[in-house]
Amino acid sequence: MTSAVDDILAQAQWLRNDAVQAVFSAIEQGGDEARIVGGAVRNTLLGHPVPDVDIATTALPGDVMERARTAGLKAIGTGLDHGTVTVVSNGFPYEVTTLREDVETFGRQARVVFGRNWVRDAERRDFTMNALYADRHGRLYDPLGGLQDCLAGRVRFIGEPDRRLQEDYLRILRFFRIFAAYGEGEMDADGLAACLRQREGLRQLSAERIGHEMRRLMSARRAAPALRLMNDCGLWEIATGGLARIEDFEALRGLDDLAPETAHPELGLVVLAGFVREDLERICDRFRLSNAERKRMQTAWAAMKRLSPAAALPSAASLLYEFGRQGAIDGLLAVWAGLRAQNIRDDDRFAARLADLRSQAVPVFPLKGADLIAAGHQPGPELGNFLKYLEGEWRESGFSLSKNELISRSV
Repeated sequence: MTSAVDDILAQAQWLRNDAVQAVFSAIEQGGDEARIVGGAVRNTLLGHPVPDVDIATTALPGDVMERARTAGLKAIGTGLDHGTVTVVSNGFPYEVTTLREDVETFGRQARVVFGRNWVRDAERRDFTMNALYADRHGRLYDPLGGLQDCLAGRVRFIGEPDRRLQEDYLRILRFFRIFAAYGEGEMDADGLAACLRQREGLRQLSAERIGHEMRRLMSARRAAPALRLMNDCGLWEIATGGLARIEDFEALRGLDDLAPETAHPELGLVVLAGFVREDLERICDRFRLSNAERKRMQTAWAAMKRLSPAAALPSAASLLYEFGRQGAIDGLLAVWAGLRAQNIRDDDRFAARLADLRSQAVPVFPLKGADLIAAGHQPGPELGNFLKYLEGEWRESGFSLSKNELISRSV
């Protein structure tokens, strides 16, 4: 097994890349070692994309910075108190962190000493599948037996789960998020029980940290079963301050094969928590969502309400003009999911309308105030009112009236 795993890692494009090898060459001097750790190793073994590469090393942070700069690489002390240096090689950032031993923890804060013991470094991490290391040649180092858990999709805390959670209560949400992304079968019972015992610790976390973790969780492939467990355990209410329409979200993710938007957290939050518009504002404020995320959720919610009830779906052109392509698709998917959650199947009609929303051009009103002025109208409030009237005529025509036809109605 180990030989086969080593071969998989050795062939990984991100490991064979000259940029990461340059970082290894810079760091591994004077007897120091460096190894890739965590997500890059886990994702490669499971066949998932590798978005970033983290490196653990026995070299002290100051030595990492000096050696990187001597090698012509950019080094930034992004977390020196915790031993982390960001080394930029060929334009790509690598987080390089010195092996650590947490002596005493205070939530996320810890009094840290640096070490050279790979086992001790692994023991302070969160889950066994994240305590996997690989050297620059792809040789696996598995100090805690995490390989079998990784390949089987078992998400298990390292050591005593309650202690891992008390070190950082965000690990409650990470437990569900990692399970949603990589887990198979049932959730680890000991870990779940510990999350229940420690759940009040979620109230100590900042809104930004909760929001960041929740958005990642909601886009994972098994988000629906993970969120149902969270809701059943009372964790959703603590994290969001509200209730959840779990059945609607499960139905939404049942459309994954038809629409990639179903995995977008903005739409997921609308379906889960959008009972009334105020719910969206609360979620946006609580999770510190960006203006763009907030706007998308507001538009999706408005489109969802416009489409409910769905006995007579508005035309694709009308939806596109009113809400834009993204908003129209989001609203359609939200209503479709709501009907499926009620065991009402109208898949053919909704699939056809979804195809129309993707293929049809978004209508653009062809007339401007300047066009009416050029036709002899006087500027002022009446001009604006008349322009709105003509826009209504254009919409009533099924967006078919041309600019000249509209102007002819104004003279």
